Amino acid sequence: MTSADHQKGLSFIGWLVLLAILGFAASAAAKIVPHYMDYMTMKKIIESAGTDRTADVSSSGELYAYVAKGMQVNNIRDLDLNKALTVTTENNRFLAHLKYEKREPLIQNLDLVVKFDHEFSVGKP
Repeated sequence: MTSADHQKGLSFIGWLVLLAILGFAASAAAKIVPHYMDYMTMKKIIESAGTDRTADVSSSGELYAYVAKGMQVNNIRDLDLNKALTVTTENNRFLAHLKYEKREPLIQNLDLVVKFDHEFSVGKP
């Protein structure tokens, strides 16, 4: 019988299981993180529409155009702006509602799904 003093660290099978778990987590993160980065960029674009002094956003069409230009500059191509963003006007301010979901295939019929839903009040200060 071996004593506890001689048993240190993981066995070979333990290391394989650990590597498999880490590989799975890294694969999932590599598929999800770009969508979160795009979402954070979209939030910054929409929020900056009201504070950007060079942008003259006075109608909902101009807000769409401003956001579309920001998407083009930031290379966000896999998002349909007309479906993801709705703009209404209230008290001389725009209420922009960004709502969409993205799916990434993981393993055969299993998908990773991320949903984004945020409302903004955009207008000149």
